[in-house]
Amino acid sequence: MKITVIGGGHGSYAAAADMSGKGHDVIWWRRDHAAFTPLLDAGEIRVEDHHGHHVVPIGTEGGITVEADLGRAVSGAEIIIVPIPAFSHPDLAERIAPYLTDGQVVYLPPGSFGSVIFARAVAAAGNSAKVAFAETGTLPYLARKHGDSRVVVSGYATRLPTGVFPAHDSERALAVLATIYPVEPVEDALSGALMNAGPIIHPPLILMNAGPLQHFDTWDIHNEGTQDAIRRVTTALDAERIAVRTSLGYAAPHFPLADHYSSDGDEWMYGNAAHEKLTDSGDWRENIDLHTHRYMTEDVEIGLALLTSVGHWAGVPTPVASGLLAIAGAITGRSPGSAGRTLPALELAELDRDGMKQFLREGFSL
Repeated sequence: MKITVIGGGHGSYAAAADMSGKGHDVIWWRRDHAAFTPLLDAGEIRVEDHHGHHVVPIGTEGGITVEADLGRAVSGAEIIIVPIPAFSHPDLAERIAPYLTDGQVVYLPPGSFGSVIFARAVAAAGNSAKVAFAETGTLPYLARKHGDSRVVVSGYATRLPTGVFPAHDSERALAVLATIYPVEPVEDALSGALMNAGPIIHPPLILMNAGPLQHFDTWDIHNEGTQDAIRRVTTALDAERIAVRTSLGYAAPHFPLADHYSSDGDEWMYGNAAHEKLTDSGDWRENIDLHTHRYMTEDVEIGLALLTSVGHWAGVPTPVASGLLAIAGAITGRSPGSAGRTLPALELAELDRDGMKQFLREGFSL
């Protein structure tokens, strides 16, 4: 299968290596093509995971092909994997929109309702191709880059609840994605967006660890930063997410974050004991700038803003999410929701519930 991977972050490295290692024809594109130079010089990605150490060739026959031209990169691809931060979606959507063709599946892991941004860009470009946009609740990998040619994968997703936009194309799109990932169908793209774990796990961890994060050179928010008081806030925040999902008629399983921390509960997205794998790796002991890190710019300013916006639209109170947003705004000096991922910013707030269901099912029409 021809698969295109977009981006140059941890998830993109892991996805490119994973897909190539499984025998797929992988084309890799990133906005800053020159940043590929050290990787091309190395000629390989070195991967460390539970299987041990292995090498994936770059730029040679049988290896990953690095492409500078986005149109050529996506041409003929059956699946386009886009593991980039949500704040990068609008720029990429505008760039990629003219090149997408009938039958392609664009996967946003996670999406934060980015499916709508990509689909709207395709419509705005006058492109009538029937493209499915799918999004899930997390990256398929617990991964961290180490330098320009090495990636450590501490865990692989075992369950990826995934929604499709437009939802009428769900069966086809999910069947394609199931050939490469353990996807599980959810009702639509908004249901998939409300599975996003990042806006639940990261905002309490960075905001309630703000002192240590600014005092120490590095701090592991998942290890010594995960204490009972913070877990209680996370649980309350997750309850708001689940209340919003329930109000909208979305069915269980809701993948409560508590299962991530449990070794004997229902299997979460990364399987049982995923939290221990993450902390044992040591890869999340890092420097987190509270003004610029994606935990703030993506998970708080996009993810929490979306949750509170959908909650307000649905008539479901989200006091914990709203409070965390307010604290974040006091730290950064930026207005909550200014990143543009609210229902008003997406021009969807005027829809009633029936209108939203129809929109999610049918998508944009040219």
